[in-house]
Amino acid sequence: MTDVVALGEVMLRFDPGEGRIRSSRAFQVWEGGGEYNVVRGLRRCFGLRTAVVTALVDNAVGRLVEDLVLQGGVDTSLIRWTPDDGIGRTARNGLNFVERGYGIRGALGVSDRAHTAVSQLRTGDVDWDAVFSAGVRWFHTGGVFAGLSDTTVGVADEAMAAARRHGVTVSYDPNYRPSLWTGRGGPDRAREVDLRLARHADVVVGALGLAGPRPGAVRVPAGEVPDALTEVAELVPSARVLATTLREVPSAGVNDWSSAAWSAETGVVAGPLMPGLHVLDRIGSGDGFAAGLIHGLLSGDDRWPAPLTAAGLERALAYGTAHGALTMTTPGDVSMASLAEVHALMEGGSAAVRR
Repeated sequence: MTDVVALGEVMLRFDPGEGRIRSSRAFQVWEGGGEYNVVRGLRRCFGLRTAVVTALVDNAVGRLVEDLVLQGGVDTSLIRWTPDDGIGRTARNGLNFVERGYGIRGALGVSDRAHTAVSQLRTGDVDWDAVFSAGVRWFHTGGVFAGLSDTTVGVADEAMAAARRHGVTVSYDPNYRPSLWTGRGGPDRAREVDLRLARHADVVVGALGLAGPRPGAVRVPAGEVPDALTEVAELVPSARVLATTLREVPSAGVNDWSSAAWSAETGVVAGPLMPGLHVLDRIGSGDGFAAGLIHGLLSGDDRWPAPLTAAGLERALAYGTAHGALTMTTPGDVSMASLAEVHALMEGGSAAVRR
């Protein structure tokens, strides 16, 4: 039985390490994707049984992605395989070139993901009733998948509606990517899609992405986060939990890191503060936060879907904040943290050598 299923694209990430994309002669290759990263973290760090619904072209590149997903312990049985036409004329696998940034130079991502197999998914392609009738507890998707094409919005809508019919908890992360919406309605269209899909969600991660008139239009100061989350709650009345990371970026290598959440039962709850966090690679930290939050909600004495308490929501935020922080200490999109490391950080552990 699978605990958590995600719907999203899984790409190959090409990482030039300390160098620049435009001058690199060698890349480390990882797998990654906004929705996939969540179930990968839930499997490898927190031990939940997870699967990903995606599509790949059946060639050597697609099989490399599959091999990396298998190494992460995520079930690949729900991958849809698209025939290879030889040169990717009709469908291809996505690539993502990402440099980490350093000091005053921020991280940079260059996506090569148009016309991918997963972007061509359409409603009816996946038997969602079969997926969710097998005891799945949680379903996660987000704005990255929804933004891939005009058809993926409908697929996400169909999947979230089916999950709710089967009593499966649904989470959604707006995760706005400007490059996905260029020439396709921009931030206004992205906001329309986010609100359409987030209204299916029990939990919205990255909830401040719904604040303001359109994605990226406002930066919410720390003191205004409670009011902003309360306003978002009015936009998505079905959501039980709205959660968000909070980040200040003095430099690419040093971030102030925290979190907050809202629920109707508890009001706004603050997560732990981690000022001056040293960052090796920030990509995927929000997904690491989502994985920790989901684990925290699904575990403990007051585990989901029991009524939320402030202590239970604080605990879930602590898991998310610690796991997201540890994700930033290693290269690549996906978490390399252990549950013992997460617990140690939650308990105020240090970075002293362990022998």
